[in-house]
Amino acid sequence: MKDLFTCLALTAVCLAFAPPAGAEIREADVTGGRVAGVPSGGIVSFKGIPFAAPPVRSLRWKAPQAVEPWSGVKQANAYGASCMQDANFARIFNTPAGISEDCLYLNVWTPAKAPADKLPVMVWIYGGGFVGGMTSVPDYDGTHLAEKGVVLVSVAYRLGVFGFLADPALSREAKTSGNYGLEDMIAGLQWVKANIAKFGGDPSRVTIFGESAGGIAVSMLTASPAAKGLFQGAISESGGNFGPARVGNEGGVNMVTLKSAEASGHAFLAKLGASDLKAARALDAEKIQSALGPGLQGGFWPVFDGNILPGDQYELYQSGRFNDTPVLIGTNSDEGALFAQPGITKAKFEAQIREGYGKGADAILAAYPHSTDAEAAQSAMDVFRETAFAWPTWAWATLQSQKGHGKAYVYYFDHRTPQSPPKGATHASEIVFVFHNLGGTVLGTNVKIQVRPEDTAMADLMSTYWTNFAKTADPNGKGLPAWPAFTSGDQRVMFFDTHSSARPAPNMTQIKAVDGYYAWRRAEAKAQKTN
Repeated sequence: MKDLFTCLALTAVCLAFAPPAGAEIREADVTGGRVAGVPSGGIVSFKGIPFAAPPVRSLRWKAPQAVEPWSGVKQANAYGASCMQDANFARIFNTPAGISEDCLYLNVWTPAKAPADKLPVMVWIYGGGFVGGMTSVPDYDGTHLAEKGVVLVSVAYRLGVFGFLADPALSREAKTSGNYGLEDMIAGLQWVKANIAKFGGDPSRVTIFGESAGGIAVSMLTASPAAKGLFQGAISESGGNFGPARVGNEGGVNMVTLKSAEASGHAFLAKLGASDLKAARALDAEKIQSALGPGLQGGFWPVFDGNILPGDQYELYQSGRFNDTPVLIGTNSDEGALFAQPGITKAKFEAQIREGYGKGADAILAAYPHSTDAEAAQSAMDVFRETAFAWPTWAWATLQSQKGHGKAYVYYFDHRTPQSPPKGATHASEIVFVFHNLGGTVLGTNVKIQVRPEDTAMADLMSTYWTNFAKTADPNGKGLPAWPAFTSGDQRVMFFDTHSSARPAPNMTQIKAVDGYYAWRRAEAKAQKTN
């Protein structure tokens, strides 16, 4: 009888401390104060949580500072404002139009019932050419990924001139300049490490993932000493940063040295009439933004600053100086279609290649058909696909498999929809399948996208692979087509199409030609340093 009473007492204690059926984490104490989320269907979302002080006035062009504490319970029920950018981006992405310098906020979606659940964490970094983008894009809603057993976080970061301006005076002030947007991402990851356990997430199982500029940023974070230990896995969709620094008008090269970035940044501030940093920080944000021009213009991009980004990432990987984690990376079949230039002819294509690719031009021209204007137009798009996305992804996978302990998994997205261009899947078209957010609208319109059974099946497949990777560092799982790790000897990639399966990497003739070009550029840069 005594044993029975003891058992009943222990049971009562356990029930008293166990979360009730259907329990959710609706409030949490985080850095700065307490936040309250919004429950819906077993997922609680927390939107607009500040992770750093507003980077305004004297904090403009400075590393993110400590968040300002608040009193009471902050209702985390709405996204923060988008960082400064061309307002047309909000229209294109069908997002709220609020834009402000005060934009360093993040969002959390959690399925956890209690902090002790310790679920894997996925941190999303949006794309937009480093000049646009926001966490509030409907396609980035984290509900459906959270339903698969992960805590989903999305982080805002400064863009354009606000995120990536370098200047000699700024460098003297902080020993470097030009990578504030990347520092925002790192501050967001530091916030995750310090706070995500309150939402049922495991700070020792964090996977960063992003697309386009977000994917490039993921690549940069894998080579940044400042991000060491803040994540244990990396997913990059159409992004990688493995080319050398640009010194002139080299084709396929975006990164610049700190010295070059300082010169262009100083010239920009002079154009605005700012005589010193105090004057520059006193300018209205709207005046600075309007001076950049519309869309993807502006010319501000992350910088090889020797600190956040030590230098040529290809060389860093070759020497083993990178944050070694498993990676899942890939590209889409017709990435270049979104960036097509009008009026490309055979003669214009050949002239552009010879002007930008120097001694590598002959190999590039031999690999890309251009005997007619139509062929030249397609090849111009394909050169962009390879230099901006496919080669960096292949180089990354090769280096990771050779120099790292974490495995590399590579994909090739070729799922066709009625909205796809005729040649394949365009840039960013995989995002809705990864997030399982189908049925949205065509970018920049109110036209509803019709969802077919094959689209739902693709979303099921991709979102499962992605969350499996976050959980186990391996996308494979029961009932899924086998996805082998990429190695130098086995360069199979997972094709996402009507018969999703692992097959030899595509477009290798073109990728090898581009690889030879970058090797020549790198050798030229070394020769110039020694002379």
